Amino acid sequence: MKSSAETLSSTSLSADLLSPQMNASEAHSSERQPRMQESHKTMVQEKNARYQAGKSTSIGRYLWPLLALTILLLANLFIDSSFFNISYQDDRLYGSLIDILNRSAPVALLSIGMSLVIATGGIDLSVGAVMAIAGAVCANLLLVPDISLVTVIAAGLIVGLLAGCINGGLVSFLGIQPIVATLLLMVAGRGVAQLINQGQIITFQHPGFAAIGVGQFLGLPMPVWIVIGMLTFSQLLLRKTALGLFIEAVGCNAKASRYLGINDKSIKLFAYGIAGLCAALAGMISTADIQGSDANNAGLWLELDAVLAVVIGGAALTGGRFSLILSVVGALIIQTLATTIIVSGLPAKFNLLIKAIVILTVLLLQSAKFRRQLSALFTSKRQTDAKPAEKGTSAKASTATGEKL
Repeated sequence: MKSSAETLSSTSLSADLLSPQMNASEAHSSERQPRMQESHKTMVQEKNARYQAGKSTSIGRYLWPLLALTILLLANLFIDSSFFNISYQDDRLYGSLIDILNRSAPVALLSIGMSLVIATGGIDLSVGAVMAIAGAVCANLLLVPDISLVTVIAAGLIVGLLAGCINGGLVSFLGIQPIVATLLLMVAGRGVAQLINQGQIITFQHPGFAAIGVGQFLGLPMPVWIVIGMLTFSQLLLRKTALGLFIEAVGCNAKASRYLGINDKSIKLFAYGIAGLCAALAGMISTADIQGSDANNAGLWLELDAVLAVVIGGAALTGGRFSLILSVVGALIIQTLATTIIVSGLPAKFNLLIKAIVILTVLLLQSAKFRRQLSALFTSKRQTDAKPAEKGTSAKASTATGEKL
């Protein structure tokens, strides 16, 4: 009995000793719970804020190029009231808008390939020369009797792909700077095209091949359908697989991407190969349009328009971020601007200057830093204008108070 009493007393003593600790633990737990809830709430708010910021940035990327295109189209409408008129004759659509779509096709194709190259942190200055080479190869093959159209098109595409792979090999495997490697083919490529044409302008009569440049399907010119097909294929390939993420990773940090197991050399080779393929398509469209190959003028300086289209589309020249759709929109902006200058009747000597000013304006509006500085400038000006008004109001109030007294 004594031992039981001692045990009972020791148990009660232990309970008395532990009860303050338990109460303190419960109090601490009750204090921690609101803090945890508040911390969780803060994390959710930060996550939502990041999501909204990313969403607004994504919307802004599409907003400014589309807004610039809309303004140019409205300017054309102001100059020519029939600018938006579209007619349907001989199973084909006609109108200024259709002409813009048709004439922008070569630059749009170049911009698709250029987007991938720039996304990897490079640049391709040889796409115009590749256009000339592919056009020369196709034009000379069309002079061969009984040659199939499929063989001619395949040869042109293979030549473009080979030229792109040469650029990619020089950049990725030999470590040559992209601007230097592609400048080599830019200079040598036209020489190769002239050698193929033997210094002449090669003409041909082949309705099947000419349809690539002047044909139509469902009312739209064939070059427009080629751009739509290439854009759709590239978009599905890059966004429905991991390839697009690999390209962006290599462009952001090639060394870090290697640590993640990404073969950056193969990715760069692929990007330059696609750029060469797109240049070959653009070269065949230009050759089919005039039914001839002019090695000196085919694709001349179009590489610069392609780079501008990609930059207008919001791609970073340092690599990483890119958008194929916005690059095509950039090509449409460039062609619409050229049409606007022609429709307005301005002298030809002002064309390049006006083009540079408009493109610079679009690029500045796309810059988030420039928009912040512009907004801060207007905000400070409004505050400066508001201070004298506040001083005048306070002076009137003090005068009225003195009169009452």
